[in-house]
Amino acid sequence: MANIHEIARRAGVSVSTVSRVLNQHPYVSAEKRAAVQRAIDELDYTPNRNAVDLIRGRTRSIGVIIPYNNNPAFDRMLSGVLNKSVEEDYTVTVLPTRYDPEKELEYLTMLKTKLLDGIIITSRANDWSSIVPFAGYGHIVACEYTELEEIGCAYIDRYAATLEVFSFLKNMGHTEVAFTTARGETSISTRLTMQAYRDVFGEVPPCRCLDGCTTLKDGMDAARQFLEGKFRPTAVYANGDEVAAGIHQFVLSAGLRIPEDIAIIGQENQPIGQVLQLTTVDHQLFRVGEEALRLVTRGSREKVQIPYRIIYRSSSG
Repeated sequence: MANIHEIARRAGVSVSTVSRVLNQHPYVSAEKRAAVQRAIDELDYTPNRNAVDLIRGRTRSIGVIIPYNNNPAFDRMLSGVLNKSVEEDYTVTVLPTRYDPEKELEYLTMLKTKLLDGIIITSRANDWSSIVPFAGYGHIVACEYTELEEIGCAYIDRYAATLEVFSFLKNMGHTEVAFTTARGETSISTRLTMQAYRDVFGEVPPCRCLDGCTTLKDGMDAARQFLEGKFRPTAVYANGDEVAAGIHQFVLSAGLRIPEDIAIIGQENQPIGQVLQLTTVDHQLFRVGEEALRLVTRGSREKVQIPYRIIYRSSSG
């Protein structure tokens, strides 16, 4: 295989000139640049991408820390990242953690070893105090709000969205309202949901919140527990349209009417929710992912809020 010394001999230039051309250095005459390019073509030379990246000090590769790859919300964010990465000509490496703090720190070390230019954190297992030191080695962008000046973020106002949902249900006459979450109170999203509930209805009774819900089956199991409990809710706010669809299926199988007996609201405007005419909160997570990729490739520490929207359909009355 040809090397830059052979290219230099054929082009009649120095090795350093060939190196400048390969690394897109601006201070090379058009004549010498053309001669080097002809030699490259004639010798069918392909530069070592890793070596070139090392010289440039960048890899054009971004990592995306994602807890699970079968969760509709995280999948939607990842889709946004991948879509934007094509436009930006960046390679994306998916870094699944299952919320393992050690695994997450292991991935962040890839910034220190220069394997990645930056990392997008869709959801984290570690405190920011453990994450921030890695921002000195590469760009870190979060998909949640943070005031930390070292971290850029593309985020949604989940509290405001949830507050609007609970306020809507209360205005519709619902006082017995239940909700589901993916994780317990270790999750920021769950804590914000519970705070919004308290601000509208007061303290959260234990029977009003079920966690561990991510699938249609989880939604069916949650509906069974809600309906068989001592205090039957008149409305349920699910943490995803797939979970809401499971609730919808079980409610109908129990001979109840939607929304007359139980109103149902989901999240993320998924196809299954559109088919079942579920009212949903669209957090526009695809846009969150796109914006996160834009921020990390530019090394930006901006705080960019993506607006949510509530799509009202027949499941909520």
